[in-house]
Amino acid sequence: QVQLVESGGGLVQPGGSLRLSCVASGLTFSRSDMSWYRQAPGKERELVARISSTGGSANYVDSVKGRFTISRDNAKNTVYLQMNSLQPEDTAVYYCNAVGPRGGLWYNYWGQGTQVTVSS
Repeated sequence: QVQLVESGGGLVQPGGSLRLSCVASGLTFSRSDMSWYRQAPGKERELVARISSTGGSANYVDSVKGRFTISRDNAKNTVYLQMNSLQPEDTAVYYCNAVGPRGGLWYNYWGQGTQVTVSS
């Protein structure tokens, strides 16, 4: 059974920082491209950051470039999202996503989400 378990969300003041973690089990983590998405109330889910299976490449939505950093530790089956200089518009539920090959197909799994609230 595949599980993606996020943690690290919470309430933070504008300008503050948080680090999200997502621990994966039940899949070959080292072959999975990992992403963080977010969904704010009344808005569609959007891709925030993605990192390749080896960690060799990463990309970000423009609104978080220079503030957020995605990283992974394949030995711990964990992907991180370091979020600095947080702003109220970063408030959302953040979801971990795993995509990878299995048996000639591609799997696509989601975590349950972790709430991030940026407010004074």
